[in-house]
Amino acid sequence: MAAHLVRRCSWLLRAATRLAPAMAPAGWPGLARAAHRTLASSAPSPSSHSSGSWSELLEKEAFTPFAENQEVDQLIEKATGPEELLRLLGSGHCLHQNRAALVLIRLCRLLSEKPEHKATLTQDARLQQLLHLINSQISTVWNGTLVKLLRSLYVLSLPTASRTLRSAEQEVRWRLRRLKYKQLAFLVESSATYMQEQGSQELLAELLVHLERRWAEIEDGRTVVAMMMKAGHLSESLMNRLEDKCLELVEQFGPDELRKVLVTLAAQNRRSVPVLRAISYHLVQKPFLLTKSILLDLAYAYGKLGFHQTQVFQRLAADLLPYMPSLTSSEVAHCTKSFAFLKWLNLPLFEAFTQHVLSRAQSITVPHLCNMLLAFARVNFRPGQDQFFSLVHKKLGAELEGLDLVLQVDVVWALCVLQQVRDVELHAVLRPEFQAQFLGSGSPKDQSTFQKLVHISATAQLEHPEYTGPLLPASALVPLLPALDGKVTPLQKDLQGALRGLLGTADRGSFTVATQYGWVLDAEVLLDADGQFLPLRDFMAPHLVLPCGSQPLPTGAKRLAFLRWEFPNFNSRSKDLLGRFALARRHLLAAGFLLVDVPYYEWLELKSEWQKGAYLKDKMRKAVAEQLAK
Repeated sequence: MAAHLVRRCSWLLRAATRLAPAMAPAGWPGLARAAHRTLASSAPSPSSHSSGSWSELLEKEAFTPFAENQEVDQLIEKATGPEELLRLLGSGHCLHQNRAALVLIRLCRLLSEKPEHKATLTQDARLQQLLHLINSQISTVWNGTLVKLLRSLYVLSLPTASRTLRSAEQEVRWRLRRLKYKQLAFLVESSATYMQEQGSQELLAELLVHLERRWAEIEDGRTVVAMMMKAGHLSESLMNRLEDKCLELVEQFGPDELRKVLVTLAAQNRRSVPVLRAISYHLVQKPFLLTKSILLDLAYAYGKLGFHQTQVFQRLAADLLPYMPSLTSSEVAHCTKSFAFLKWLNLPLFEAFTQHVLSRAQSITVPHLCNMLLAFARVNFRPGQDQFFSLVHKKLGAELEGLDLVLQVDVVWALCVLQQVRDVELHAVLRPEFQAQFLGSGSPKDQSTFQKLVHISATAQLEHPEYTGPLLPASALVPLLPALDGKVTPLQKDLQGALRGLLGTADRGSFTVATQYGWVLDAEVLLDADGQFLPLRDFMAPHLVLPCGSQPLPTGAKRLAFLRWEFPNFNSRSKDLLGRFALARRHLLAAGFLLVDVPYYEWLELKSEWQKGAYLKDKMRKAVAEQLAK
């Protein structure tokens, strides 16, 4: 490039020397002579040129090379096949500086459109000639072209020891400080995967370091979003910087950029609360037109990250309703699952989901139906139409046993939560040979599945008296006891302390009581007919995993179970329990307990120990009164 510039200046100065005598002002006679003497020693004599005007000399001597250059550029750009590009090598065209690199870049672009030509091209000797030419000119390639050239070399899948590839990588290393931030970002976006696969991890690491150090140079939202999507997962520190820049530029983002940032955070399972709050604010405050795909992606991202923002959910639910007829069964199933993860029960939306399933009863697949059933069970939503569960039983009748074992248990458990399970479905998962596949397993997933089997067995025992099939054996419940050693929550600790003060002596109550139904009581007490506490250990307790005691309960005695309900046990912005905990209440009521519910929102209002004791006494009196009223 420098040599080309010197050659152009030489031609211009030689022309100026010839025209200077006629153009020089009076009183400056030495100017032309000085210019002529300066050029005479370094440039050929212009005597061989015919005399002419200034414009003629410029056109002939300075701009003539550019006509040929423009012609080569046009041939490269207009080429429609690899053969047209390779033909330039032997046609006498000048391929100095950038042009050989531009030929290869265009060649790779054509190969991306017609990949079937790649195998024959790599065997072509002219390609090796082109690579050799590029290698000899690598230091003269411009920065922007160099970045694209390196990407093209990666696309060609050259051997790791290729001299051209290594020269291009080394040239990029030398120019890292001079390359613009967008050029570095483009290289990482387009070539990070190739670098990891082709042994260029060192260059990738250097690129990431430079991107992190120069993060303040980012000026547009597109670069931030692209870098978060393509390179954020490669460097924790870079992702932190990108999140800071995202907070700075989030006001410029449109709905598509906001969607991409959220989906990227969800894909990396990165719950960045400041970014999520900022995005939520703009989604609520700005009148964006949210398309169907954006709404579905937003619901997925919020559900995956478990980030709750009431106003955003209200808008998502309201904007999704008009799109409901155009949604596919797969999109409805995924959307239902996302809202279930968020514990957001919007009745109009869930009714629309149900109607969508019924309107496509013939085409909906069993996996999609199972996903919706599990989502409904999580938020304890029971559709008003009986046709929905008729469809579920019809679809599951022939295919239940063909599902994955864990999915079979999940589906039957969801039907238990929704009080729609049938004896044949209970029998399918309570068979001894089916139970044996989860007994004694140490994996957390299998233990969770076995816990659901315990709940299913309790449903058959307590809510289906006509069921005559197999149940879980009592010996299978003993391994559940070690799982009780969990973290004690502040509410649990506070409740137990208040109960101990109320009971007076330790034999009047038990704490953290494991039942054979798979549920754990926070506390258990016995009251006689006069409302006085009885010693628990003296009386029979058939509900325990390991039954104890020998005396039957006195006439009129009542067994009370204390259940605390923490904030995560409820649907979002609601006082309705999730399906799992509603099932627990039903089982314990069916087992003969009087329930004393202690929800977090009531307990937090109690400030003194006296208030807490009075609250528990009042709760116990109400439970007994309700029992007597029945």
